[in-house]
Amino acid sequence: MGELALTAQPARRNAAVLMASERQQRKAEAFKALHKGEPFVIPNPWDAGSARALEALGFPALATTSSGFAFSLGRLDGGVTLDEVAAHVSALDAATGLPISVDLEDGFGPEPENAARAVTRVAEAGAVGGSIEDYDRSGRIYERGHAAERVAAAAKAVAKLDFPFMLAGRAENHIRGNPDLDDTIRRLQAYEAAGADVLYAPGLRTVDKVRTVCDAVSRPVNVLAVPSLSFEEIAGAGAQRVSVGGALTWVAAKAFADAATAIRDRGDFSALAARVPLDEWLGT
Repeated sequence: MGELALTAQPARRNAAVLMASERQQRKAEAFKALHKGEPFVIPNPWDAGSARALEALGFPALATTSSGFAFSLGRLDGGVTLDEVAAHVSALDAATGLPISVDLEDGFGPEPENAARAVTRVAEAGAVGGSIEDYDRSGRIYERGHAAERVAAAAKAVAKLDFPFMLAGRAENHIRGNPDLDDTIRRLQAYEAAGADVLYAPGLRTVDKVRTVCDAVSRPVNVLAVPSLSFEEIAGAGAQRVSVGGALTWVAAKAFADAATAIRDRGDFSALAARVPLDEWLGT
């Protein structure tokens, strides 16, 4: 009887691996298809609970937020490791049936092989998309040629996967003190040539700038939402997808801090009347 049980264990493990592979393939195909259909919003959860809530609210895909995830660990943006991000991706993937794309920051290292390793690591964790940016966490923007080499290395890693993986090349100029639109466009064009499936330049704040970027490249463009522009305006300018970065984390954190401040300063507990439909969000 013991021998039969031991024999059955590898078969069960193989079946579980196959099911996980098929599940990731379905997510990957669905995510790829989203980039060929109507423009869509891809919100950014900071943990498994917020991911489940966003899925229940009807969003078609999710993207991680480096700043929001770091906050959930009590750290600033840029303060997490690749292993921690991979564990985070596994948790989100297990929590929801939605495709997960990952904010891979600078690829957790300056060299092309770092970017390739980061993509492979999160793909193994369940992701079906991810972005590589051209800003080094030490505080510099990579030279354009080197940045393109990093995207090319990530694209080669993607080509080795058994499922589609939407790789985004990300130009950081506009949120790193260098709002040079011409240079941003040249960078995005270089990342497209290097094999990026999606182009992304966070910090575009006008319809004209969004349109100029979208007209300059042939791949789908991700735009970071800003309070002054509606989804209709951003999509109308040519964007395929709109993310929110860490903003939903800060919406939640502000509500928490405002309620806590009212308690501390005025003994006001009225904010505690808030209720959310947890059975709808988290029910199986």
